[in-house]
Parts: sequence; structure tokens; C-alpha cells
Amino acid sequence: MDVTRFEVPGLAEPVEILVDRWGVPHLYAASRADLFLAQGFNAARERLFQLDLWRRRGLGLLAEVFGERYVEHDRAARLFLYRGDMAEEWAAYGPGTEEMARSFVAGINAYVAAVRGADSLPPEFAALDYAPSYWHHGDLARIRTHGLFYNLREEVARARTLRDFGPEVEALRKVREPEGHQLRVPEGLDLDVIPDDVLRVYDLATTPPWATDTPPRQGLDGSNNWVLAPSRTATGRPLLANDPHRAVTLPSLRYLAHLSAPGLDVIGAGEPALPGVSIGHNGHIAFGLTIFPIDQEDLYVYRTRPDDPRCYAYRDGWERMTCVTEQIPVRDAEPVQARMWFTRHGPVIRERPGKQAAFAVRAAWLGPGMAPYLGSAGYMGAESPDAFTAAMRRWGAPGENQVYAAPDGTIGWRPAGRVPRRRGWDGTLPVPGDGRYEWDGFLAADELPGERDPAQGWFATANQLNLPPDYPHAERPVTHDWYAPFRYQRCAEALAARDDWSAEDCVRLQTDYVSLPARQVLPLLAGLESADPRVRTGLRLLRGWDGTLRADSAAAALFEVWFRRHLRPALLRRALDGLVPAARLEEALARVQPMESDSGDPRVELRLLAAPDRDGSRGELLSASLGEAVTAVAGLLGEDPAGWAWGALHRAELRHPVARLLADQGVTEAPGWCGLGPLPRGGSGDTVGAAAYLPDFRQNAGATFRMAVDVGAWDNSLAMNSPGQSGDPRSPHYGDLFAAWAADGTFPLVYSRPRVEKEATHRVVLHPAAE
Repeated sequence: MDVTRFEVPGLAEPVEILVDRWGVPHLYAASRADLFLAQGFNAARERLFQLDLWRRRGLGLLAEVFGERYVEHDRAARLFLYRGDMAEEWAAYGPGTEEMARSFVAGINAYVAAVRGADSLPPEFAALDYAPSYWHHGDLARIRTHGLFYNLREEVARARTLRDFGPEVEALRKVREPEGHQLRVPEGLDLDVIPDDVLRVYDLATTPPWATDTPPRQGLDGSNNWVLAPSRTATGRPLLANDPHRAVTLPSLRYLAHLSAPGLDVIGAGEPALPGVSIGHNGHIAFGLTIFPIDQEDLYVYRTRPDDPRCYAYRDGWERMTCVTEQIPVRDAEPVQARMWFTRHGPVIRERPGKQAAFAVRAAWLGPGMAPYLGSAGYMGAESPDAFTAAMRRWGAPGENQVYAAPDGTIGWRPAGRVPRRRGWDGTLPVPGDGRYEWDGFLAADELPGERDPAQGWFATANQLNLPPDYPHAERPVTHDWYAPFRYQRCAEALAARDDWSAEDCVRLQTDYVSLPARQVLPLLAGLESADPRVRTGLRLLRGWDGTLRADSAAAALFEVWFRRHLRPALLRRALDGLVPAARLEEALARVQPMESDSGDPRVELRLLAAPDRDGSRGELLSASLGEAVTAVAGLLGEDPAGWAWGALHRAELRHPVARLLADQGVTEAPGWCGLGPLPRGGSGDTVGAAAYLPDFRQNAGATFRMAVDVGAWDNSLAMNSPGQSGDPRSPHYGDLFAAWAADGTFPLVYSRPRVEKEATHRVVLHPAAE
């Protein structure tokens, strides 16, 4: 076995890291302080450029190394830094979190010093001609813009549609739940004063500048998880499965690690820039999360004073904005002085002095204890279900559905996150910032429901509305922007049908490509006839299809192109006819039609198809749009349907941020390691095996990490982390899992020391540095 040794300042005792053949590091330390220092060192060893980019983007330091074009991004990021008391911040996470962060960052800095001193930086730094920086442990807590955010963009989209077209058109743009929710424009809100670009600064802060082909939106960042009681499994042991859906990136957004020290033995995945593990197990309890889309944001609209636009009306007087001035360093140029303005609610993102208006964001995630995922430190060591749910009471952001399972057979669900208490309003639209629409603290943890040992023997979540029917939405609104229910419905259909589940079966469900929307649409084709040969070709393909979006399926390729590019706009255009003037029909259609780069929530279109066909035009609409789709697919894949396949269009093709950063510098030839693929993919944004895609059919979101835990027989657990564990292009684990992931494979997530030693291929020993 290969052995690599490092001398690491700050260690009290040696730390051993056994790297298994899938690239998962198993860290063994004599203390927690040494363990987290080693975790930081190892994270930097594998993901240094990714970590450095995370820090620079979050702190607003991109222009320092990439030049003046990033100054706007840097100012935007700085607007959304945590600026409160750091003692209060660390205390909010619970005991030991600051110490853990301090050790983790000491490890990162030790590796940075080692590679800078030895001139052995990863190749990304040479390509971009700069060196990584040192960290402060406060960076982990101050940076907030890498999280998942709800629902500012929906508020503004809703306000714009209401302003320009009215509530009937807004109902065609987005489904709100629970059913029957009525929109009320807040008293005092002038929709006309909200500019279309009001979120430009917010989007600059929360969207990576090298990911411009993935527009900001809610819908992609979902997940699936479920737990199965012993009565539902083949072994009589519980099972837990989790597959978070995030952007498909190179390197991946998550990193698997096994952290072992006295009192802690946890394995699973987290974000590489953060200490600990957020999804996994610790030998006592398994845990996994999905987004519980709490509305944690509001846009406040202010009336500003005519003679002083930095004063805004509040209660019975005027209140002055606060100004913070900082220097933004710029490569090859003088620093730029950035002035940032804040109201009592949060950062000012837009001003309109001519309209006597200003706009600021109030975000729960800017408060103490709300750094995304840092709170996992509080629960990853829990040794019982009660200890786990007690730890979740501290969880802040993002909102999560946590499922858990223990070897004694206990399973459960606990939603967590800070829910603003809005009395008399519900957060679906922007509100005046004059004091009438204030948050009254947050809901207590016990005001959200939970489940322990459900009678049905399983529990699943997929970001859908999962509050009980008697939940008081009007009194305690969580959100009205829930995800579509189709992934959950397919999981429920499968989980309820069997009582002999295995970890392998869970993986098969995680990679299930049955499209429930397709199954709802296909019966409508039963009575259609046409003389058009294109329509007959389409009917022949789709009538014999089971609705599974397999990569090798011709019918799947046709259905996706038909539904998203032809049937959807035809249905929406017909629904808009009569609601808006003919001259504005296309403008309204563009407003209500989901972006093709989104997961494309199909609920509106399915409701339109299910409505009574009063004028008898539905059949012609289906036929005409299907014929257009057949022509379109023929243009993409050839005239012969025998050669069509969904995976020939829909593919995984990964691009490294370095390629975009070099392109910004005028470099057209990126290094070969800046891309992986293409490989064919099944599924869509509507399937359990989520695979949302861009207009060019390239997959842009899905589960690059997945896990199925055999609770109690831990070595039988399975995992995947594509494209590979390492972010260093020189590593054999940079892209070694990509093909297996694309083919829906997994590898053993080994845990016991004997099994780890059996699978280990590389040994890293960290020694305390000599004084």
C-alpha cells in the first residue's frame, strides 16, 4: 500500500487516513481537535481550488485574483455576509462548534502553507496564475451566499405577473399550496414601483458567476429521502436512503469522509468547505435530509424621503439607512471603494430615487446560527433518536426534512429550520417596509409536526407539501411554494407495495425513471386519429410506452421534446387566450412558461389537460403539437425513429469553473481536465431519479451523491459521489466514479475498521510538526 506522510502544525498526535479504492478517506485520530484539523487538511489536499473559490466568492474576494469584472459580484456578496456578534453566532450552533471550525481551518491553512512552500499547487492555480489564501475560522460562519434560499424570487415573479397581467395569469405561472390559497396584495404595496431588475444584486450574490448557463431559480435543489421500518425490509433491520439533488458540477458539491476519534465515529457526506458530516450515520443512528422549503426571505419596499433618498418612512417618522464602506482589492488595478447600505431589515439591493423607493432583503439566514449546513455539527454525534431530534431544535438554515433510523428499529421524520412568524400576512408577495409587516420572531420547534415509527412502516419526503391536513397554514405559514408531488408519489407507490426492501432496492428506486406526468398524459392519446404521418409516428411510439424515461428509449425522447417544447406552450397559449390582449399574448406566455433549464414543474399543464374539453379543441391541440415534436426530434436525431434514444439527447457533460474563468480572460483553449463526458442519461426533473436539464439537454441538476444505509449492518451500506472524490485533476479519483454514476451504480460505504483496511489502497499519515 502506498504511504504518504506530512508534518502538520497544530496536531497533538499522529492521524492516520486510510483511503479506500473509491477515494473515501477514513480518518482516525486520538482527539476531536486532531480529527477536525486532519479533516480540514485532507479536504484541502483533495479540493483546494474548490475551497479557495468557495471562500473568495463568499467573502467578496474574486476581483482580487480575477480582475475588475468581478467587483460587482464582490460587492453583492459582501452585502449578504453575516455582520452580527460572533460570540452570539457561535453560541447558536451549540457547544464545540467554534472549536471544531477553528481546528478545521487550521488544517486547511496547514495544507495551503505546505503546497505554497513546496511549489506543488494543484493545476487550477497555475492555469489562473494565482495562489490560494489562508482562512480565518470565522469565514465558515460569516459566508451565507452558498445556501439554498426561499422564496424571494417567487415573491418578485408573482408581483411582476400580478402587476402586468393579473391573478388569473399568475395562476397559470405557478401552483400555490395548499389548494385554494388566495393572493392578497399587502396594503400599502404599489406593485408598479417594483422594477423588473430588483433582484439583480441578490442574484449576483447568490449565483456563481461561472454558472451563467444555470439561471437562478427554485426547483432544481430538491431531494428524496425515506426510512423503512424493520417490518418493511428483507433483513428485519431499518433502511435509510437519501439522494440530494443539486447542480451537477466538476468537482462535485459534496465530499464523503469517515471521521473517527474517541466519542465520535461518523461517516457520510458534507460540503467540502465545512467540518463534519451532514448526511450519513455514526454507528448509532443514520440521518438524511431533503429541502423543507421554508419561506425565510421577504422583499421590503420602502418609501424614501424626497430630499434624502437614504431615509425611509418607518412607523410615524423617518429612519436613516446605515452605510458600510469597504475596500475591494482588484488584480492589476487600484482597490475599489464599495459603499453598502442597510435598513433595519437587511441589505439594500436596489434604489429608485426618482420613484422615492428603495428595496431591501430580510433573510432569516442572515441571523446568528444560520450559516448553511454548519449546524450539522450539532447532530452528527447523536447517539439516539431523542438526542438527534433534540439537536435538530437548533437547526437554522436551510429548511430541512430530516429522516432518521436506529438499529433498535426506530424510524422517524423531523422538519427543522427557522420559520418566521408572520401575523396577518403570509410572505407570498413583497411588503412595505414601513413597520406594518414585521416578523414576530420564529415558530418554536414544537410548532412543526414530526413523525416517529409511522404505522405504515415507512416515511418519505421529496420537498412536497407534507404538513398534515389540519396544519394551520393561515396562522403559521411555512410557505405556499411547495415542490411538485410527483417524485414523492412515485416513492410512496413503490415503498407501500413491498415488505422485502434491501439497500440495493433503495438504490433502484433512487434511480427510477418512471414519469408520473407522462403516465397522466398518455391516456389522452387513446382516441386520437390523424392522417398526418408525423402524428401517426408519434402515436405509435407513445401508445406502446410505459412512461419510463430510460436513456435508450425513443418514446422518452419524443415525450420530453413534445411535452416541454410543444404541448406546454400550446396549452398555456390557449389558456391565455382571452385573459390578455392578443398583442401581449407572447409576452404573457414568456412570463408564465417555466424556464427550460428549470425542473419544469408540470402541475399547471396537467391541470389544463384534466379540465373539461368544453370547445372540443384538445384533440387537435394534442395532434398538432405532437406532429411538431416528431419533426423536431427527427431534426435532432434523424428521420428513423429506430435510431432515437433519450440518452442521445439527454446527457451528462461536466464543465469545470476554470474553463469559464479562462474564457473571461480571453483564453479559448481550456485544459482537457476542464470537462468530463458526455454520457447518456435517463430521467428528468419529474422522476425520482432526478435529472433536470438545460435547453441543449445537458443535465444540470440531480443526485450526484446518493446513499442507502443498512442500519445496524453498516458495512452493507451503499453510496455514490460523482464524478469522483477528488477535485485535483492529478488524482486518480478525479473522475473515476463518473461512468458508474451515469449507469446508476454505487459502491460499498465501508465502516468497520477490518473492512476499511481490506478496501484501503492508500495510507496517509499526518505527524505533528516538530517545534
